[in-house]
Amino acid sequence: MATDVELPRERLRRIEAITDTALGHLGVEELLAELLDRVRDLLEVDTAAVLLLDPSGQYLVATAARGIEEEVRQGVRIPLGRGFAGRIAALKAPVILEAVDHSNVLNPILRDKGIRSLLGVPLMSGGEAIGVLHVGSLTTRLFTPEETELLQLAADRVALATQARQIQVSRAAAATLQRSLLPAKLPAVPGMEFASRYAPGGGGQVGGDWYDVFDVPSGHVFVVVGDVAGRGIQAAVAMGRLRTALRAYALQTDDPADLLARLDAHVRHFEHGIMATVLCAVLSPSSDCLVASCAGHPPPVTTPPDAPARVVDLPPDLPLGVDPTRPRRATPIPLPAGHALFLYTDGLIERRGFSPDVGIRRLCAALSPGPADAICGKVMFELLGAEPAADDVAVLMVSRLLVDGAGLSMPT
Repeated sequence: MATDVELPRERLRRIEAITDTALGHLGVEELLAELLDRVRDLLEVDTAAVLLLDPSGQYLVATAARGIEEEVRQGVRIPLGRGFAGRIAALKAPVILEAVDHSNVLNPILRDKGIRSLLGVPLMSGGEAIGVLHVGSLTTRLFTPEETELLQLAADRVALATQARQIQVSRAAAATLQRSLLPAKLPAVPGMEFASRYAPGGGGQVGGDWYDVFDVPSGHVFVVVGDVAGRGIQAAVAMGRLRTALRAYALQTDDPADLLARLDAHVRHFEHGIMATVLCAVLSPSSDCLVASCAGHPPPVTTPPDAPARVVDLPPDLPLGVDPTRPRRATPIPLPAGHALFLYTDGLIERRGFSPDVGIRRLCAALSPGPADAICGKVMFELLGAEPAADDVAVLMVSRLLVDGAGLSMPT
């Protein structure tokens, strides 16, 4: 028989094993289910469940359960501050119910299962409750302070493991989403050449940068580069919604200023709290001119075949989601044969300790006449080099071929 000293030590060893490396291959739901099995065995209880706070911060959602799997299958949601789990999250403190009844438990599943006693503790991260871990017994039970402490220790480990895994899943989901929204292939337009690059920044965590090239039935070709403020899955999702809305409005107008005004109204009505910069240029069916409008985005750079690259004098209007009363302007940009236009997001030119003007000068120096794809690669090589960018980088080059259809060769 274990001594009074050996028993707590054994329990602590078992808790320390809760997040061992053997669980590293599991997804969030599978990880939580395995952790709950270990917690249930550890405290010798009949049920165990994890509820996580949803993105709104208003509800706890049943995410994993053992002994009361119905919670997850039925999509149980508990309002913050109400019921057993809601009180734990609101108080950010353990709650013990020695006798479960209608007055202290909101979830009918807990009562229908015949659970007599409950112990729950908050999942904490950075001083905030991100969820609840609770266990239950089918017999009346007096949970002790030592058991509460053990469950809280287990909850702390569950919170760490869950957040780490959620970050991994969120990054993978955001990367997949962003790749699916960026054009797999740029359109073929006679007399034109397009090329692009995208590189995630911030340690690989994607954000809301995007580029797009598409045509409409009128024969106009839309060339777009944008950047939704923020990082991670939320920025990527918002980017996807803005990209879709912009394409829809492009079927209604070929005026880029009007299009961005409509997109701004969309952001203000449907995307509260979102701010984005966008540069939209519309190529005429004759391909000899673009008309561009800039919503707070860095200016494009033009590359003539016989002169240094220079920044286009394009008046910047406010970003989307800032002030709907300010007008938006459209500016024509000639595109003679052999000329190119280079669009980009601010991650290409911004570096800590240097002003964006320095980055733009470096960009102009890196640009030269040549095949669009090769020039995009050259710019990324010279401006990013071996250093990972702090922010996402999206670049898009629009090049009008020479009159005879021949491309421009790279300088030697």
